Amino acid sequence: MNKIIGIRREDKNIWERRVPLIPLHVAELKNNYGIQTILQPFERRAISEKEYLAAGAEYNEDLSKCSLILAVKEIPSKILMADKTYMFFSHTIKGQAYNMPMLKRFLELKCTLIDYECIKDEKDRRLVFFGKFAGLAGMIDALNIFGKRMKYLGFETPLLHTKPAYEYHDLEDAKKHIKELGYEIKKIGLPKDNAPYVFGFTGYGNVSQGAQEIFDLLPVEEITPEELLTLRSHETNKLFKVVFHEKHLVEPRNPNDSFELQDYFQHPEKYKSQFEKYIARLSLIVNAVYWDEKYPRFITKKFFKENFQLKTQLICDISCDINGAVEFTEKVTQSDNPSYVYNPKTGEIIDGYEGEGIVNIAVDNLPTELPRDASAVFSKSLSPFIHGIVNADTTGDFDQCNFPPEIKKAVICYKGELTKGFDYLKKYLK
Repeated sequence: MNKIIGIRREDKNIWERRVPLIPLHVAELKNNYGIQTILQPFERRAISEKEYLAAGAEYNEDLSKCSLILAVKEIPSKILMADKTYMFFSHTIKGQAYNMPMLKRFLELKCTLIDYECIKDEKDRRLVFFGKFAGLAGMIDALNIFGKRMKYLGFETPLLHTKPAYEYHDLEDAKKHIKELGYEIKKIGLPKDNAPYVFGFTGYGNVSQGAQEIFDLLPVEEITPEELLTLRSHETNKLFKVVFHEKHLVEPRNPNDSFELQDYFQHPEKYKSQFEKYIARLSLIVNAVYWDEKYPRFITKKFFKENFQLKTQLICDISCDINGAVEFTEKVTQSDNPSYVYNPKTGEIIDGYEGEGIVNIAVDNLPTELPRDASAVFSKSLSPFIHGIVNADTTGDFDQCNFPPEIKKAVICYKGELTKGFDYLKKYLK
């Protein structure tokens, strides 16, 4: 590879303002490794052209000189160039039908595709991700919509003054404001009619940790799922937090079996959801757990139809799998219109937070609501790998290629051929 990398503009939707590399790391790559960066002009980019120019970057519409081209979101098939290495979130590893034409085009053009989602260490832990920022932004939005929902139901709370995440200057600004609202809650309390206020978090990974980081700025007491089942508190000057692990979400179908985490991961068909016994006691649910079709659904249409009058007012489905863990996540929403109300009686959905039913937030691009902060953290995790990719010998076949080992795991296709780890995608390309 030559030592020129490119950063393309983001055009998947109007909200995308993030960058894979910030000026600080662009300058480090140039000064330490002689790697030049070219950026396509992009007026919505969260970091200004002036900042990149000061870091030694160039601006050019044409990225044809670049051997490695970086983006955040998918790149349209029609603008892909032959024999290039691309790196972005491809959303192909589950065989997503809407991106199979793009993957097919990669193979036709003899390109190499590296997916951030698959960059992992020896313990299979992701190394490059925005996940925590999905949780941070999602929780800010959840507090905002919860306050509005309470107002619609006739209850004034300090949370009504929370703003959408994208309206804050940055994460620090958002945290400062939410902490101030927490002081108000501690001082004046929340409406007694809905006490106790219990917020549940499914999952404990980066996304959940980000959401909890925001929630913990409020006066919070954490209790266990077991304690939730016997909670009788009427306190209004604090909120309760419950974090649900897999052992709380599912149980073996065979009553003679015991829960085993690895068994659940390997044989999810042997398990069924048991989350329903907790739902009725939760005011708000943040869904932050990884899910795909082989796992049970945790929040079903059937349950809410049969239990219509529940305490639960809002679900923030950060994972945002259509008809997935939250079965009535029927569509993704946008940052300026993040929620809709699902009516379990009729199955209808109405945009907003007013109406009969359960409010659901289903924004699928939450980290871009905090674009500067999210980009800085992402760039810090990505930049150490760039010189290893640029300096790798890619003249031979994939086995001989000396990409850094963490990167090699993330190569979906190499010079137009699916790698062994992703050979299963052939069945989706037919």
